[in-house]
Amino acid sequence: MADSNSAQTQNPSSVQERVTLTNKHGEKLVGVLDDTGSRQLFVLCHGFRSSKESGTLVNLAAALVNEGISVFRFDFSGNGESEGQFQYGNYWKEVEDLHTAILYFSGKERKVNTIIGHSKGNVEYRVTKESFMDRRQTDMKSAALSIPKNCRVLTIHGSKDEVIPVTDAFEFDKLITNHVLQVIDGADHCYNFNQNELASVVLNFIKSS
Repeated sequence: MADSNSAQTQNPSSVQERVTLTNKHGEKLVGVLDDTGSRQLFVLCHGFRSSKESGTLVNLAAALVNEGISVFRFDFSGNGESEGQFQYGNYWKEVEDLHTAILYFSGKERKVNTIIGHSKGNVEYRVTKESFMDRRQTDMKSAALSIPKNCRVLTIHGSKDEVIPVTDAFEFDKLITNHVLQVIDGADHCYNFNQNELASVVLNFIKSS
């Protein structure tokens, strides 16, 4: 289920819509669709304690739209404008939220062929026992090994990331078969001074496929 309203964005070749979805728990998920007319759609997922309005996502969406790519970015339940209670960890529920978005747009005859996410890392927060166990029991090695070989994966990491050590990216590089690792020299966790370079790496990866 979804509601939407639209307005012209700064890019004359795209229309921006505010889209509200309902997840399997009955919670409203609020998102923004930048529609360029392309039936192919990229979905952008925000990081821990962030939202669809994060500067990193907004800037990346603008770069993709300028290339004629339609983009949807949304708030996971418990974050931003979306309903629900914020929880630490909460990975499986976020997977459900993402699935809700993909099913909705698939029903609109759009093909979601790329998912881009930023940061689910080590941020200090007061946690419940349930959310702590959810995170602790998440087996990242098994998850990485389960990625199909025909699924291309790009990992971008800043060499000066102050939240997640860049060595983690190299460990994932050993596990994921169809993988490209790009370390941006000098970039911090949010790429505050490397937004253009971040967008360039993403676009080059897309064009190489």
